[in-house]
Amino acid sequence: MTTALTQKAPAPGTPAEKLAEIAPELAPLLERMAADPNARVALLEQLLGVNACRQIGIYPIPPGFKLSVVIPVYNEERWLAELVRRVQAVEIPKELILVNDFSKDGTPAILAQLEKQYDNVRVFHQPKNMGKGAALREGFKHCTGDLVIVQDADWEYDPAEYPKLIQPILDGRADVVIGSRFIGESHRVLYYWHSVGNKVLTTLSNWCTNLNLTDMETCYKVFKREIIQGMTLKSDRFGFEPEVTAKIARRRKGQPRWRIFEVPISYSGRTYEEGKKIGMKDGFQALYCIIRYWLAD
Repeated sequence: MTTALTQKAPAPGTPAEKLAEIAPELAPLLERMAADPNARVALLEQLLGVNACRQIGIYPIPPGFKLSVVIPVYNEERWLAELVRRVQAVEIPKELILVNDFSKDGTPAILAQLEKQYDNVRVFHQPKNMGKGAALREGFKHCTGDLVIVQDADWEYDPAEYPKLIQPILDGRADVVIGSRFIGESHRVLYYWHSVGNKVLTTLSNWCTNLNLTDMETCYKVFKREIIQGMTLKSDRFGFEPEVTAKIARRRKGQPRWRIFEVPISYSGRTYEEGKKIGMKDGFQALYCIIRYWLAD
């Protein structure tokens, strides 16, 4: 007697039977694609077309390319290990530069474990709590990749978006790419006055720099390594964002301006209960830095 749970063998000539026949021929192809991301890209380009692939951020990574991911860390024991796992899951050759800004929770122990677990992770420790900007300065010094991207140590920004963030530079269209939370992607609904303050600061920054950015305060910024390592940065805390924006906008003597692109990104902001650190004091500091670096370097 048969029941609904009885498994029936596929009838001759069914798709399942045909798939079983060609499985031995597919196995080598699947193994090669699993080992080589660019092989997967080549296959998708054949199936979808090159233009369609590039529009959704699927393209071959140049041979020998390396991305430096700089992550300032302060009291992030709750989020850090998972964030690093998400960064490592992105199939781009990379190094991770983690700078511990004198954390007082379990973060140092997690960093030590991550450094042992991954060959491409390097950890540096600040002698005292100095702020995000100071941690980034330290991290930039140790970068060896072709491009450098800033990554916060929480889950507000998604590393899966690295391919589309670096694409304008690899395409030869940009020197700096800035991810914007306000031009079309999804975001977690949180604090109204934070969004107002962000827009006010972005507008004032644009007025001073003559850029038309939509999100100056965003974390995701990508630079050619020689650009960010060639800057003299001074801001220790969240003033890094307006300072670096002013300096990439400034005309270079005898050289063309750097080409700046904005790319839409998603955003899953966290609450203060979840560890958010930026506050009103940092907003006033950003305002000061906008004016300070507009008037002089």
